[in-house]
Amino acid sequence: MLPGIVVLVAVVLVLVVLHVIDDAFRVLREHGDLPVRANMRWSIRATWVLLALALGQFFVPAGLFAPAPPIVEPLPQIAIYTSDGLWSGADTARLTFLDDELESRIRYGRELIARTAAYLGPNGSVAHLTNGLNCQNCHLDAGTKPWGNNYGAVWSTYPKVRSRSGKLESVEKRVNDCMERSLNGVALDSMSKEMRAIVAYMEWLGTGVAKDSIPKGTGIEKLAFLDRAADPTRGHAVFNTKCVSCHGPQGEGMLSTDGATYQYPPLWGDHSYNQGAGLYRLSRFAGYVKSNMPQGAAYDHPQLTDEEAWDVAAFVNSQPRPAKDLTGDWPDISKKPIDHPFGPYSDTFTEKQHKYGPFGPIAEARQKK
Repeated sequence: MLPGIVVLVAVVLVLVVLHVIDDAFRVLREHGDLPVRANMRWSIRATWVLLALALGQFFVPAGLFAPAPPIVEPLPQIAIYTSDGLWSGADTARLTFLDDELESRIRYGRELIARTAAYLGPNGSVAHLTNGLNCQNCHLDAGTKPWGNNYGAVWSTYPKVRSRSGKLESVEKRVNDCMERSLNGVALDSMSKEMRAIVAYMEWLGTGVAKDSIPKGTGIEKLAFLDRAADPTRGHAVFNTKCVSCHGPQGEGMLSTDGATYQYPPLWGDHSYNQGAGLYRLSRFAGYVKSNMPQGAAYDHPQLTDEEAWDVAAFVNSQPRPAKDLTGDWPDISKKPIDHPFGPYSDTFTEKQHKYGPFGPIAEARQKK
């Protein structure tokens, strides 16, 4: 702005001087003894043009003649891995390079995973479909934490035939399994805005993961079997020492400050997962808590021993929780997991041993078949 003002003042001064000189020439022509033919007419006209240009600069939009900014090429969406090669989601900072509609859908899908109950719980703003748990209560960090029951292999492995149903299942079917089992609710319409957002989020999380591959750190860590049965009584002692401060003495959990979602989920009772959920199997629950519980634990800094993890799993899964009709599960009973707690089985071991172990003898018997 200041240089423009200086130019304007300078042009005005030049114009004044030219008019003075032109007047002097005129006086000499009219009254002087010498003939003077010179005048400043063209110089004055040129200076008026310069004055107009100097004034015009104040009305030109800023940056009109500035060079165009360089075109920023969108960065590709990429998967993120820890320093030791464990999958930990996709780079959310790069979502801004997607078109607005897709970015919005993916972000909504992530929000639905993180705060499911706020939208679909008993007091949900969209529908009342679930028991009040969030998907994130079991799939930590919106399904991205290494060994935190994450979604690292969902998009790369689905659709696939699952032994539990004996059918080819889509991502939508898998999501609804969690809705009906872990969230003890009812299925989402596969074409609803919410389902499409969750599926978009799953697809985006699959960025950079090759088809049919399972990244390291996906799902739940597998613990070695104990050489004894898991003990609910010992597990109760572990629970009182390690878990009660967050999940409560009756496993009731703790609501978030919003009053609609759980910060720490109920581990049993009406608002917990039902008997058809994956975490109702001891191996799944034990592997999950070994890598993630209590708060502050991680796969590389566990706070429980393997025995404590198995025992606390036995205690939690011996507590009352919602039932589910499982008559359609495992049509081929020979494919039931070793720790599936409900018969019939293709072996002679009892339901109690299938639930609590020891699991080694069952595994050995299967290998001999």
